[in-house]
Amino acid sequence: MKIYNLGGEVHDQCGLIVRIDQDNWIKVSTEYENENISRLESVVTNLGYSDWATTDISSEIKSMWYRISKNGNDFLIENSRGGENWKQIRITHLHQEIEELEVGIYACSPQDSSFQCKADKIIIDKNKWGIDK
Repeated sequence: MKIYNLGGEVHDQCGLIVRIDQDNWIKVSTEYENENISRLESVVTNLGYSDWATTDISSEIKSMWYRISKNGNDFLIENSRGGENWKQIRITHLHQEIEELEVGIYACSPQDSSFQCKADKIIIDKNKWGIDK
């Protein structure tokens, strides 16, 4: 999925989320920090406890591709600038037994503001884990 994040306030973010319930979920996005730095981030919440991993990127980057692949309770989270050369962000695990997953787009503007984001080229396909490495 390609996301255009046109945020301009600290912590504005838009990305992809995989969710079992409120205590067990994964998200990947770019979070705006300031005019120079944004953060490519992934958050994994297991049994109500969150783990946040980030990498600084330029705030001039306004679009990013995200891909999440699943193998049992394990998940591969990846990003790409152009939708072809994928880079691993992390491999993670959800502890809760998975009977059904909710998958979708999320946007968040926690600083009492609003911003624009756009999702484009949403693809639901066979598992890509093990391809493009």
